[in-house]
Amino acid sequence: MLSASFIPIYARLNAEDRKDDASQLAEAVFALLLFVTTILVVAGVFATPRLIDLIAPGFHGDKRLLTIQLVQILFPGAALLVLSAWCLGILNSHRKFFLSYAAPVIWNAAMIATVIWGGRHHTESRLAVLLAVGSVIGSGLQFAVQLPTVMRFLWPLRLHLDFATEHVRAVVRNFFPVFLSRGVVQISAYIDSWLASFLGTGAVSALGYAQTLYTLPVSLFGMAVSAAELPAMSSALGTPAEIADALRQRLRQGLSQIAFFVIPSAVAFVLLGDVIVATIYRSGHFQEADVLFVWGVLAASAVGLLASTSGRLYSSAFYALRNTRTPLKFAVLRVALTLSLGYICALPLPRLLGLDRRWGTAGLTLSAGIAGWVEFLLLRGALDKQIGVVQSPGSRIARLWLVALVAAAISLGIKRMLPFHTPLLVGPSVLVPYGAFYLALTQWMGIASMGAVGRLFTRRR
Repeated sequence: MLSASFIPIYARLNAEDRKDDASQLAEAVFALLLFVTTILVVAGVFATPRLIDLIAPGFHGDKRLLTIQLVQILFPGAALLVLSAWCLGILNSHRKFFLSYAAPVIWNAAMIATVIWGGRHHTESRLAVLLAVGSVIGSGLQFAVQLPTVMRFLWPLRLHLDFATEHVRAVVRNFFPVFLSRGVVQISAYIDSWLASFLGTGAVSALGYAQTLYTLPVSLFGMAVSAAELPAMSSALGTPAEIADALRQRLRQGLSQIAFFVIPSAVAFVLLGDVIVATIYRSGHFQEADVLFVWGVLAASAVGLLASTSGRLYSSAFYALRNTRTPLKFAVLRVALTLSLGYICALPLPRLLGLDRRWGTAGLTLSAGIAGWVEFLLLRGALDKQIGVVQSPGSRIARLWLVALVAAAISLGIKRMLPFHTPLLVGPSVLVPYGAFYLALTQWMGIASMGAVGRLFTRRR
């Protein structure tokens, strides 16, 4: 969210060879973040008891005290993650994508190391405290590992709170519309969870399991391509016509890249979703009926997968043009649709169809997908009016769907012939051939190369 308001301005200044102005902007934004997060951390630590009473009024005794302690420990870690986001913005603007997106691995590694080190020698409460400390240490390491490379672009780093410059004011002014627009996924997920709480036992859990799987391609492909394209689109120079042409080219390439990865993900969720869910979740009390239920919820979510990922790229194009209000307007509409359609599909519709009410959970993900398509079409229409129509290779998209369906059919055939049914064996035996057939067939048909995965993380101007 910070990156989407900061990168367009910072990248444009660098593209115009205004290095000093770019450095001053980065320094001022860093100082501002440091100042604001310090105040919020101090205030948050002292206000934690009241916050817990407000957010979790049912917590009492030792449970309340432990929650307060954990939240107070985690506040500084949140501030460090904000500073890491600043590093990500700098690195992405200079086309250093690998480090910025590999750095969070260190944060996860710190928590895993904490659990391994303390898991056998401490009570659960003590381990929770140690894990919170490990999270803060990991956040600091995530920030620290990016800092040396950032310093290569900004050395010497001079901190100054300067709100007088036009560029700093623009970053601050654009932050809140971007924050609301980018947060639409989280808002929609919260609305779905709230509605699912009325659908009986297991609905909220099933929705959570499905959302975890659904957000993987959104994050891995939609967000990765959008983040890679944002600085490139922001750096486009020339006349308005030349800039519009450059943006159309970047959009075509980005949409093509997203479609190549997201289409097989959507097909897999629908046709191979039971294999995916069973491989990851089936154990203990999570049995066959639970697999089928989560599969249904996951399959319904696939309806909006391509729209949600492509919509992020269109939003990035608006941010590159320093237009944050249009994505915000459509994001608000998407939230309203998610709420209204979600209510209809989750509560009245199952009763009208004679279904168990818990299947309204699938109606929630289906309605969220429909809302995602509405937002995508509105974004595309508004951007077409601003920069011209972005030609979509319809025949290539159709062939990608066909290849994904053929690969899924082959994998289903493999599944039927397997002599074993253990999920941890069935999963790799079905899903690996699916991916391999998809890549091989797209390569043979000339609609993608085997280097597509590598290009996703090494995109250049």
